[in-house]
Amino acid sequence: MKNFSWGHGVVIALLAFIVFILSMMFLFPNGQKNSEMVTDNYYEEELKYQDVIDAKKKADDLQEKPVYSQDTQGIKITFPKEYNNSNTTVKFVLNRTDDQNLDIKKSVQLDTSQSFTIPAQVLKVGNYTLRLSWTKDKTDYRMDYDVIWK
Repeated sequence: MKNFSWGHGVVIALLAFIVFILSMMFLFPNGQKNSEMVTDNYYEEELKYQDVIDAKKKADDLQEKPVYSQDTQGIKITFPKEYNNSNTTVKFVLNRTDDQNLDIKKSVQLDTSQSFTIPAQVLKVGNYTLRLSWTKDKTDYRMDYDVIWK
């Protein structure tokens, strides 16, 4: 029997490492997590992102902001009293973090109490990101909320 030297150990270690890397490549080719892009129009939205940053800053600077609440009826957004359908247009996107098929995107009209409700029937239990954007007197605003619907 040959003597086992440090050179043999290095070769065995390298071969073991190569086998390990190859097994990881073939056993776990795509990983275990289902990762979807949040939006299909990622690059177009990236180009417009400075507008989003400006709209978020303007919303942060407001004295009175829209208020988010949720109950068994759904998710309710209430605007301050000076907002109405004649001076304000409101849109929202409700992104489901784990399934893009559950996303909701709409333009809405405010009711007499300057609010609107996303009905519970269209929501599934889980995490959402609510992107609320509105234009009042030709100025754009945007606020994002993390929503956990139970």
